[in-house]
Amino acid sequence: MEQKDHSSESETIKKTGAWLTVYALEQLPITHTFGIPGVHNTEIYDELNNSNKIKPILVTHELGAAFIADGISRTSDSIGTLVVVPAAGVTHAMSGIGEAYLDGIPMLIISGGVRRDRDFSYQLHQMDQQKLMAAITKKTYLIERHSDIISTIFEAYDVATTGEPGPVHVEIPADIQLFRGEISELPTYQTHDIRILPDRELIKEAAQLLLEAKSPGIFLGWGARDCSGFSTQLAELLMAPVSTTLQGLSVFPANHPLHVGMGFSKSAIPAAEKAFRNCDCLIAVGTRFGEIPTGSFAAKVPDKLIHIDINPNVFNKNYPATISIMADAGEALRSLLQELDRIAFQAKTDGKNLRTTIQEEKQKYYDEWNKHRTDRVNPYLFFKGLRENLRDDAITVVDDGNHTFLAAELFPNLQSRSFICPTNFNSMGYAVPAAMGAQIANPKKQVVGVVGDGAFLMTCMEIITASTLKLGIVFFVFNDGELAQIAQGQEAPYNRKTCTILGQYDLEAVAKATGAEYLEIESNLTITSGISKALKAAKKGKPVIVDVKIDYSKQTRFTRGLMKTTLKKFSIKEKARFIGRSWLRKVTG
Repeated sequence: MEQKDHSSESETIKKTGAWLTVYALEQLPITHTFGIPGVHNTEIYDELNNSNKIKPILVTHELGAAFIADGISRTSDSIGTLVVVPAAGVTHAMSGIGEAYLDGIPMLIISGGVRRDRDFSYQLHQMDQQKLMAAITKKTYLIERHSDIISTIFEAYDVATTGEPGPVHVEIPADIQLFRGEISELPTYQTHDIRILPDRELIKEAAQLLLEAKSPGIFLGWGARDCSGFSTQLAELLMAPVSTTLQGLSVFPANHPLHVGMGFSKSAIPAAEKAFRNCDCLIAVGTRFGEIPTGSFAAKVPDKLIHIDINPNVFNKNYPATISIMADAGEALRSLLQELDRIAFQAKTDGKNLRTTIQEEKQKYYDEWNKHRTDRVNPYLFFKGLRENLRDDAITVVDDGNHTFLAAELFPNLQSRSFICPTNFNSMGYAVPAAMGAQIANPKKQVVGVVGDGAFLMTCMEIITASTLKLGIVFFVFNDGELAQIAQGQEAPYNRKTCTILGQYDLEAVAKATGAEYLEIESNLTITSGISKALKAAKKGKPVIVDVKIDYSKQTRFTRGLMKTTLKKFSIKEKARFIGRSWLRKVTG
């Protein structure tokens, strides 16, 4: 690799595009890149191989690369970065990029591009990547000159990490990577103060609304991930119950007496539904009021809504806001607390009854689950055992499926960024690679993945990469032989299951093929010992696959509530048709 020259020389500097690309990436908080080298990016990979700051990682599939990058961005201050080939590499990664886009996760995608110094069409991988990526990135760039590389990558990073974060794509044609071009300087990245402060008058109006409220509530999303302290102070000052979105499950400590869980509709656990029943003023922070946490938009949001978000486009989309405050969540909450202190705010209740109700309703729900026993593993007892065996700062990664909502209802998260999952793009196959990203970014923390057997099939071969990197992650595979969330959704309206029964596969053989340890948890009696053995084995720097014979026969509150809500929205005629068809199939078999 050519010697880096950081001086400001008067003469022209000549560097290859690949060298300039790696130089720019080294100026940013990037420790690893993920992808697969090909004919259109080998020059970048060759330069990465000489970097003292960035380690390029080979993955088994670019989808895995995108999810690994996602896991890094969600659990650290680094930005997950891809280096992929154009066309096939980009399209393979698109589900992971789309997940980051809809979930507001920063990601940097560096792709190769076909040569533009040739007058030939139908080149290998030739396609319009700018049009392709425009729909799932905040911005996409095409490099046309060597002199644009450093400034464009710096700008791409700023776009990815400011405002509502998201993925940004930079396409660098192969000829620019290969050959040297003239540049005038080698600038270093300059950090910026990018905080967005709230409007003071709006903060005063919000404080006045809270002063008038008899029963305020708080609803937190992923946008509140870095201000748990302010959220806790506000909840205790208002004596308000706190609900979160699915993505934001960890932003408020679950062991706090005012925490009620995900959502507050009829798809939420009883503690949440009851605590929010009389809510007359809601303060929502860092949430879009999406479909999942609102129980398919069935949540009853009070007329007085204070909505705080960094993205002004989310305001008044699903629920009209009385006051909309565009600002960083932490800055807005800090200002609101200061204003409430200035006006000497006092809650209208000591909150004792509310805390008692929340505690009692949570315990009743847990007791209901505890009583449900079969010869397979009870989800409540599994998550109880997992919580008891993990450190408070451990990171738990789940996938998309029935296990996601079991975790949401039964697994307490104690620290922010300690629980991550796919939410709005809802990609299956997320947990295995995302857990790897979390472990790479947090080498001293325990990292576990909880994944359904169907989702596990999608990306389980990425465990080869975990073995290569000596990542001690435990993957608890909830094994029931079905795509359980959809299968349960099919049973009531259809009385049959279509394309949700999985083909049989050998988890122990998968472990052997990928270099992982293998363990089983076959019943409730082996939960504690199985989890303990798995975590102990992972300490040796080796991934562990645990076959959990899960019992999915009891539906989550979320699933039951969602089905009722969905049916309720049907017309009387269509409702009768669905119920009649289900009854007829049940009678006739």
